[in-house]
Amino acid sequence: MPAAYLPSRSLIRLTGKDAQDFLQGLITTDIDSLPEGEARPGALLTPQGKILFDFLIWRDGEGFFVETETAQREALMRRLTMYKLRAAVEIAAGPQDGVSVFWGEDAGKGAVTDAAFAKAGIALTRAPGKLDDGPEAAYHVLRTEAGIPMSGHDYALQDAFPHDVLLDQTNGLSFRKGCYVGQEVVSRMQHRGTARRRVAIVSGEAALPASGTEITAGGKPVGTLGSVFGNKGLAIVRIDRVGDALARGVPLSAGDVAVSLTLPAWSGLSFPVEAEEAET
Repeated sequence: MPAAYLPSRSLIRLTGKDAQDFLQGLITTDIDSLPEGEARPGALLTPQGKILFDFLIWRDGEGFFVETETAQREALMRRLTMYKLRAAVEIAAGPQDGVSVFWGEDAGKGAVTDAAFAKAGIALTRAPGKLDDGPEAAYHVLRTEAGIPMSGHDYALQDAFPHDVLLDQTNGLSFRKGCYVGQEVVSRMQHRGTARRRVAIVSGEAALPASGTEITAGGKPVGTLGSVFGNKGLAIVRIDRVGDALARGVPLSAGDVAVSLTLPAWSGLSFPVEAEEAET
């Protein structure tokens, strides 16, 4: 089966009688409804509703594993500890280095299903430690083709709202569980329908330029390239501006490369069209 080892990913383990309630009142994911064997995306937000840390979370016996980028693990542990106060929660680095991922088949005992990839119709499982030596790049190509973004690759922490990176579409953002840090802001965005930035899949007529290149419509910026693999990539774009460009037939480009943009089919989203355009 296709597989990859991700040395850039690390684990945090949370245990203790208050661990579930602690997480439920802090992060975007609905922990109370999280079943065994499923890894869901999630985030710890700033009070202004932007993503301070992003991760995957799943149950591990009486506790939880949080998978995040190795570079942000220590800072995330410090932030979780700051919020812990007197709660009966133990926060420690995971016992294994890295994470292994397998797609197309179940990796077996100890592996959990990735809910975001499942939304995209891809059976992908994750397991702690090095269980395979497949190249990490293969995983990033897969998620890019599926339209699944990652911080550090497709957006910067503290610069994106959960809606921007489709957490509302991948069971990573709850609007029913009650209060958590930043909840008021993201709930308002949801109920008012004000989310204007979304992840798009980019297809170039030639090899795409480097990550960070602006995507423009008629010379006006509509977004920025993130992950790039050949002529395929991801970008976070202003869907209203892209919709307007598409309606008016304005060409899109990334640097000197002509591109087309599509929203991930599994998201159910579409570029908005003005009412008068829709009626014609």
